[in-house]
Amino acid sequence: MRLERIAASTLDGITQTIAHLRACVDQGTLLQASGIEVHRGSRTVLKSVDFHLREAEVVALVGPNGSGKTTLLEACAGILPLTSGSINWRTGADSSRLVRDSEGRRSKLPPMGLTLQSDGMCGEETVEERLAISLRVAGRSPDEARMAEMLSVWGLEHRRADRISQLSGGMRRRLAVLCGLAPAALCGDSRVALLDEPSEGLDESARGLLTGWLRALAANGHGVVVATHDAEVIRCADRVVSVEGSNLIEAAGGSVGAIAQLPQPSDSAEPSALGSLLKWAFRMEIRNPIDTIGRATPALVALLLAYALVGEVDMGHAGNGMLAALVLMPAFITAVVSPALVRRMAEADCGRWWSAVAGPMTRPVNSLAGASLILPIPLTYLSWLVLAGSFDADASSEVLRWLWLPAVAMLDVAIAAAALHLLVADLRRASAAAASLLLLVLVWPFLELSDALSVIMTDGMSFGLGMGDPLVTCLIASLTSALVWAVAVFLPEA
Repeated sequence: MRLERIAASTLDGITQTIAHLRACVDQGTLLQASGIEVHRGSRTVLKSVDFHLREAEVVALVGPNGSGKTTLLEACAGILPLTSGSINWRTGADSSRLVRDSEGRRSKLPPMGLTLQSDGMCGEETVEERLAISLRVAGRSPDEARMAEMLSVWGLEHRRADRISQLSGGMRRRLAVLCGLAPAALCGDSRVALLDEPSEGLDESARGLLTGWLRALAANGHGVVVATHDAEVIRCADRVVSVEGSNLIEAAGGSVGAIAQLPQPSDSAEPSALGSLLKWAFRMEIRNPIDTIGRATPALVALLLAYALVGEVDMGHAGNGMLAALVLMPAFITAVVSPALVRRMAEADCGRWWSAVAGPMTRPVNSLAGASLILPIPLTYLSWLVLAGSFDADASSEVLRWLWLPAVAMLDVAIAAAALHLLVADLRRASAAAASLLLLVLVWPFLELSDALSVIMTDGMSFGLGMGDPLVTCLIASLTSALVWAVAVFLPEA
């Protein structure tokens, strides 16, 4: 049957919203999409669509490729911006949360499980790490015994210490599906699991596991949304919703499938999505330091070129301003180079998975995790020692005492640059070309810091608060970087 649209109310907006959320809770609804409209580029994929998920049911989203199944599932996960409508999730027995709406408001999802069509995993993670992260961000304790039990059931126990990049496509898909199911399977309260084409790439035995776990989750009171073409998964569903653009056509499902034996629920833990994201980013870099190497290499090349230039130029005639700029140039290069985090997030839609589980604070956290926070300070001191050989010894001692000041301010430039790179990576191509030009704005803080260092070299450090004094100049550079950062992380998603 065709899903009916919720009639527009003439009640006060706030009263209407509260009443609607209470109704969702009373009816056992876990999530509610109301009148949502979603665009993909210039194309309207969903328009005025209503959808809900109740406790103890498996809902299959079906339809041809491009019909909007994945769009509806990702909209429910809060990943996609809405042109109209809202998404609400239940958070407790008598409370709900607005996850996303067309006015730009967005909140973190309640604990849930998510499997994206492209897996949403980085190849540098290990199998065990990925499962533990999926549980931790959903507020479940990553109990070793239960993790081992689940990995064994899904045929992954012998690969638990292997990197995901070393897995075959089928094994990788098994892990992605398990990570979407496990947060609900190990929870005694009703949870939501969102699975996009989970059976793709699975062999017959794994598809049997999938349907058994889906029926078991429904039997335990959880709600599952599955976007699929698989006839076996469709027969397993309690409701089948055919997605046809602006229309959702609903039919009863067969609820076919044996109920699998799930692990016993694990202890609850405080969801730590943002902390897990930071730890994950640093762990990936320690394991494979391509970001550090990718930043240090051009910086050292620039330092060598600057050394050659200083040997050919009369620095006494050129002035301290040029030497100051050359000293800070390697640190500035490390700050503005595109972070490896951008590529890690782009791999298999890993960034979209983190965006869903970590919510609206993903951008600010990523800007810290992706920034060059280690290299600018040591590179600045190294540059001074290499380039300032002919500088007066007494003045050089004074500069070394205060060289940390512009170097620390360069960290603000690095954070702003990382935020801009991440913003550009999130935007559509037409918008990304213009947004990438914002990196040019960071030349101004670099010039300000060069001026500050030049003053310290010429007149020594002073603590005045007038324009041109080193402290004020460095502060202006940091404030400019902070403004660029704020624009990049809080700009509404396109």
